[in-house]
Amino acid sequence: MDYYGSHISKLIEALQGLPGVGAKSAQRLAFHIINMPKEQVRGLAEALLSARENVHYCKECFTLTDDELCPICRSKTRNHRQIMVVENSRDLAAYEKTGRYEGVYHVLHGAISPMLGIGPADIRLKELMQRLQGDVEEVIIATNSSLEGETTAMYISKLVKPIGIRVTRIASGVPVGGDIENIDEVTLERALMGRVEL
Repeated sequence: MDYYGSHISKLIEALQGLPGVGAKSAQRLAFHIINMPKEQVRGLAEALLSARENVHYCKECFTLTDDELCPICRSKTRNHRQIMVVENSRDLAAYEKTGRYEGVYHVLHGAISPMLGIGPADIRLKELMQRLQGDVEEVIIATNSSLEGETTAMYISKLVKPIGIRVTRIASGVPVGGDIENIDEVTLERALMGRVEL
């Protein structure tokens, strides 16, 4: 049943189509937008359109940018001989927030998943291998600890090691604040194998 009229219902339906936005959140956002000053709503609409029209993939690392190269790839202070491979631009942003990584990235835009019909040709592996033709010392594989992420990590390792480039995998293990009794065996094994000296 339509409680609000077609314009509000269409707005709620459009917002509900966004990832992570359920029915209640979409309704809350719709009412917020309707109560915003018209200029603010116009600014929001223009920002959405502008981003959609002007944002594309960096020609080197394939993260999202509005220039030919993203700021990280353009930077002369970053270590371009160290490439961290991530599944998506959100993962890149998470690592950047740490402020600890000084190399550059390569965004795959997915992970190998035979169950979903996603093979090596469906993610940006060919472009990674082209980048490795240059002066690269280390490839850090930072895919997720899921089955797909592990499959992708192993596949990349098998491609890169024969070239003679060092391949490393991010450590994973016990999360801060986690109770060991509630953690699965694979994670505990990873934590044990990735231990460091204090």
